[in-house]
Amino acid sequence: MYINDLSPAAGSTHVDKRKGRGHATGNGKTAGRGHKGQKARSGGGTRIGFEGGQMPLARRIPKRGFNNIFAKPLDALNVSVLDRFEDGSVVDVQAILDAGIISKCKYGIKFLGGGDVSRKLTVKASAFSETAKQKIEAAGGKAEVV
Repeated sequence: MYINDLSPAAGSTHVDKRKGRGHATGNGKTAGRGHKGQKARSGGGTRIGFEGGQMPLARRIPKRGFNNIFAKPLDALNVSVLDRFEDGSVVDVQAILDAGIISKCKYGIKFLGGGDVSRKLTVKASAFSETAKQKIEAAGGKAEVV
């Protein structure tokens, strides 16, 4: 085999349409832009989110309070998932990922108080709700903020 024998798979490539190259091409004269108007002009068109002068959606919807765009959203888990681990073990983000409880954890985990814990565990997480902390400690374990 030689390099000049190589070619792409059949149907994987196509010839680009050449706009404005005569009436016979089917893309001549107006070059697929129609007649006149804002979108027919060079450099014409509207910005993203423009709704033809109607009040845009981003301005129609009410806003309230403060939205921190730099916030690091934590993954929330209930304490009931902790019963999957063996008694006396240390439960951290890696242990939860390995157990298949969550598939990825970008910023950290917060434990919430849903369900019950019956095992004595050392739980390491980014945050705990008050009820989650109480339930872990009531079972004889420790809740450590990492």
